[in-house]
Amino acid sequence: MFDKKMPEAWRVLRIQSEIVDGIEHLIRIEHAVNIFGSARLPPESPYYQSAEELGARLSRVGLTVITGGGPGIMEAGNKGAQHQGALSVGLNITLPCEQRANPYQDISLSFRYFFVRKFLFFKHAIAFAIFPGGYGTLDEMFEALTLVQTGKSDPFPIVLIGRTYWSGLLAWMEQTMLAQGCIDAADLRLISLVDTAEEAAEIIIAHYHRHISMQAGT
Repeated sequence: MFDKKMPEAWRVLRIQSEIVDGIEHLIRIEHAVNIFGSARLPPESPYYQSAEELGARLSRVGLTVITGGGPGIMEAGNKGAQHQGALSVGLNITLPCEQRANPYQDISLSFRYFFVRKFLFFKHAIAFAIFPGGYGTLDEMFEALTLVQTGKSDPFPIVLIGRTYWSGLLAWMEQTMLAQGCIDAADLRLISLVDTAEEAAEIIIAHYHRHISMQAGT
């Protein structure tokens, strides 16, 4: 969202201030998992409950959990993570229809610019866990796939939770995108599809252990 009344030079300074402020607030984070999904799914949803479980499982092994800071799946991920051993972080966004920040955030930041927020989602990420969601969720998923596919990011797990929800999209990607040569078979293998928080955690935590072993040179 842009402030049309603000001169361009001042807008650059506002963007810069958001980046610097975000980096400073998140400087303690070493490894994080981003949990994405719909803001519209209520606590009664099985996906909400699964996201809460996943947040807890990841936090217990020392992984910071980062979400978009709002309700629904974001709230569930933060709720599960809080007080379980690692930080629960929300990167909120200012929208025309104001997003309500959920109360389960150890660090709660608010951004005016989507691209600054995206930069911070990726800065510490070692995995993306993606629950059913709408345009915003798809945007984050395909951004992650693009960065890994093009080598702009080190490879990390991109885990979709919910076979019933995601299978149609993956089938279309295979039967249309792959069949017409717009992607390669290796590009489809960047995605892991699971049904449970336990399966998602297993994939992510295994990658985390490999990652820290490589960092340690063992």
